[in-house]
Amino acid sequence: MSAAAPPRRLPQGWLRSVAMTLGFGLLVAGGVADQGTIFPFMVIGVAALGLGTLYLLFPHGLHFAFGTSAGLAVYACLYAVMGRAGFPEAPGPARAIAFLLPVFAFLVAVWRRRRTLRMVAEQEHPFDLGHLPRMARWLVPVWAVGAFSLALPVNRLPVFDQGAALIGAMGVIAVIVAASVGGVVRLLTDMALITEELAGRASRILVPVVAFLAMYAMLVIVFACLYRIAQGLSMVPLFHGPQGPVPLPFPDALYFSLVTQATVGYGDVTPHDDGIRLLTSIQVVAGQVLLLFGFAEIMRTRRVLGADHGARRQGD
Repeated sequence: MSAAAPPRRLPQGWLRSVAMTLGFGLLVAGGVADQGTIFPFMVIGVAALGLGTLYLLFPHGLHFAFGTSAGLAVYACLYAVMGRAGFPEAPGPARAIAFLLPVFAFLVAVWRRRRTLRMVAEQEHPFDLGHLPRMARWLVPVWAVGAFSLALPVNRLPVFDQGAALIGAMGVIAVIVAASVGGVVRLLTDMALITEELAGRASRILVPVVAFLAMYAMLVIVFACLYRIAQGLSMVPLFHGPQGPVPLPFPDALYFSLVTQATVGYGDVTPHDDGIRLLTSIQVVAGQVLLLFGFAEIMRTRRVLGADHGARRQGD
């Protein structure tokens, strides 16, 4: 009797990739919910279909799967903008068909070339960044189709003609994507790997970042308390809004302290007393000093970690 084949184990990081992909898809679906009741479900369905299909084809290509899902989300956002601006009266069925055409063309092309694309999709280190312009050549004709769709007076056509024009434009994009599937796969995989590398670098400077945020929050709270105390001790309103004096309860004081320290200055709450204006000036200066200190500390930590990493590589 032949030994039973060992059960297929999920690759490392599978759960994280699935969670990030579906979470991003849900976020984008919520953002484009104004496009109709069907479109958000199509976005979620396409993200799930893409992730499942690519996992079956490339079980160790989770970077490519995540990069593709992120690319699909970006595509959904751009499609919503182009569809609303260039084809505002296109009927719902035409919009659905046009949205799905490039997606299915991409998945079919990946399936047909799965053997030649496996090495690219399952790589663990990004290509030389100098290759990115060559990988992204397919974007030029895609953007040209979008530019022509927005420049031509298609939005003045009758409803049926707008739908036909939208399907035609997305059909051209589908052909471009299918013909350039190798460059698309390389670009999406590299983008995901570069994103992960940047996330790893950010995690190495997490301690100074958290310390800076903690000090920043403390400074906001301290000045919010000072504003509230000053208002409580004053016989006249120290802060005004568009409709006149405001009592400045603590939540409003906290909000005013945050926008002051960030030097945003929305103008919905403004100081109307010389002493409070002086206090806000002190907070702005203190916030800028803290910002410079935090940046310097983050850069120092980055240099130290880089030196330690280089010493370990020389030791190996």
